[in-house]
Amino acid sequence: MSAMGPAQRVTIVAARHREAVALVAAEGAGAEIGVLCVEEDGKDGRAALDRALADAERRGCKVVGSPRTVGTQDGGDALLRELRALRPQRVRLADPDPVHVSYDKERDVPVHDEPPENADSALAALAAAREHQLESGVPVFVDCHRAGADGQPGTAPQPRYPHPAHWLTEGFDGRLSAFLPSAAGVVRWTQREPGGAAWQGPELLPGPRLMPGLRVVRDAHGFPHLFALRRTPLKGGGEDVAVVRATQYRTGHPLTPWHSLGSPNPGHQHRSREVGFPTAAFDAAGGLFVFVRNFGHSVSYRHQGADGVWTPWQHLSGVRVADELVTVTTAGGGVELFARARDSAAVLRWYRSGPDGAWTEDRSVPFSPRPGSLAAGPEPGTVLFRDARTNEPCVWWPGATGPVPLGGADDGAGPVTGVRGVEADGWSYSLLVRSGPGGACAVGVYAEGRADAGVWWNALAADSAVMPAVVRDRAGVVTLATLVAGSQLGLSHRESPSDGFDFDIWHTA
Repeated sequence: MSAMGPAQRVTIVAARHREAVALVAAEGAGAEIGVLCVEEDGKDGRAALDRALADAERRGCKVVGSPRTVGTQDGGDALLRELRALRPQRVRLADPDPVHVSYDKERDVPVHDEPPENADSALAALAAAREHQLESGVPVFVDCHRAGADGQPGTAPQPRYPHPAHWLTEGFDGRLSAFLPSAAGVVRWTQREPGGAAWQGPELLPGPRLMPGLRVVRDAHGFPHLFALRRTPLKGGGEDVAVVRATQYRTGHPLTPWHSLGSPNPGHQHRSREVGFPTAAFDAAGGLFVFVRNFGHSVSYRHQGADGVWTPWQHLSGVRVADELVTVTTAGGGVELFARARDSAAVLRWYRSGPDGAWTEDRSVPFSPRPGSLAAGPEPGTVLFRDARTNEPCVWWPGATGPVPLGGADDGAGPVTGVRGVEADGWSYSLLVRSGPGGACAVGVYAEGRADAGVWWNALAADSAVMPAVVRDRAGVVTLATLVAGSQLGLSHRESPSDGFDFDIWHTA
């Protein structure tokens, strides 16, 4: 049980019992797990799921009832009825848009190494979760898991949509906003007054049919820009998945309409479904770069100049990449891209020699990250990751001979993020935040620019159902945010704006 409340209720939906095994294994201690299977399975599949559930109970989960088999013959109503009864705060699914392993040119269709009913079941469950959230008014958060990590067999299933990292952000007026993706769209919490303790939310923001992922990028003026993927039906059958963007110009007020940026493979009922999740960054001139992995497993991007004009999608040639891209803005104001390789443990970097220079691919990046752990560092041009062998958080920047270990090698997972410019005793520090063992929130501190001098880590008494977030506002106040049981926003503040790194007790918004 979390220090913030009762155990989180998790419902796992899979095509058959055997497909639910990996999803059960990915669940951390303390959750209440219910399992729904769309189709009946054979004896071996049922036995494998029983063993996985028994293992989950041994590591501290509570299994709610026996796995139930439901069908989709009634248009998904059976799934919706089960979700109404289970009332999950979180739903775990397979990948609704799995990555192809080859292509059948004669039939013009991609070839996958898993049965199509896995994706069909995920889409049916996602539709039921959306409907349940709209009925109940309570956020339902969704994790879609790939069948395996790109190019690294045997590793744990990776998310189809990356964990939101910088989902807590300061607006133009100094108030904070928290944005998270849910089954029915983006939910938002809003601070009522700058630096105040009162918040409103969660509020479901109007918008199109988004997939359950979100990227939040703040521009130089303090406006948060939201990037996601939107699914729409095609006239000739199938569905198209496109990158979309919306902006919040007034804290607590409606977003702009979601604007489609399209995709590198538009209008094709198979190819467009595999567009990767977008990453984005602004350069010093106010230009915006948006990057995605395309159907061919390389990188495509669009650029919006400071005048608002967009380029078409353009292609970066080079090594094939996994769907794990990270942008960083350098000290000089340029944008660089990091991507985990698809067929090896390497990382690729793209950079430009100047604002109008051509993109150069750098294959000499000297580290191998654990899948799902790449993130932009708090200092310009730096990238954070977990070491593929040790799981230890590390930082690297171009020009460094090797990564700098940050300590804290534990059974935590996911990216590490942070903020810079945290003042204490006349010195400036960078503050990191990550998920620790069992989902606990951990905070680390080091002298800005001197990660090699050592990091001091402290675990905080709260578990986070998502990657914890941190922000330093214009007044110097540092705020941590988590998502706690009951789909509530958990918050903690640094006790002193200029002395020490102690945080006050957690409270819910």
